[in-house]
Amino acid sequence: MAEDSAGAQALIEKLGVDIDAELLERALTHRSYAYEHGGIPHNERLEFLGDSVLGIAVTVMLFTTHPDLDEGELAKRRASVVSTVALAEVARAIGLGAHLRLGRGEEQTGGRDKDSILADTMEAVFGATYLSAGAKAAEALVLRLTEPLLADPERYGAAMDPKTSLQELAARLGRTPPGYSVVSSGPDHNRVFTATVTVGELASTGQGTSKKTAEMAAALTAWRELSLRSTESGAA
Repeated sequence: MAEDSAGAQALIEKLGVDIDAELLERALTHRSYAYEHGGIPHNERLEFLGDSVLGIAVTVMLFTTHPDLDEGELAKRRASVVSTVALAEVARAIGLGAHLRLGRGEEQTGGRDKDSILADTMEAVFGATYLSAGAKAAEALVLRLTEPLLADPERYGAAMDPKTSLQELAARLGRTPPGYSVVSSGPDHNRVFTATVTVGELASTGQGTSKKTAEMAAALTAWRELSLRSTESGAA
């Protein structure tokens, strides 16, 4: 329990906002853990609330700071930031996976790094922040954590459609087209898909609850790595 308390305090300090300890614990509790511990409360209701907090914060920010953009472009940018892949990246940036409360099955199948679980938990944390510290604090947290995504326009296309973005980048760099392979594991009711994409000598992996989401996660990872390599090569 002391370790849990210390871990929660470390996460609160990283988030930079005072969140009620009980609400934070619930936000970090996946339904698999709840079912294994007598049906205790889990994070899905907080996730529902946090999804709305995330949406309004990003929408208002984009609307007010980009008066020149039409509805379609605003919607595209918002979708790229609130997508599962993007939110999972935000969660990884703060080390959220280490604080998850998972059931044995999810623990064994890599749940701490699954895009879907990380994204859902990130939304639950936004919901817990809203209830603990109010709307302004919650929206400020959303914008602070998503700022790296919003500050890089090239990321919009990649986060929205990573497979197409990777294919276009590979072609632009004269690389071979991306090739995908997918394997699955776990029981039918809790299937985990792991995709590997190769572009020449580069190989990247991603996980998801479907073949599609796994391939998207792998493609975004590969896109980031290939972009970084091309930038470094150009700088050299």
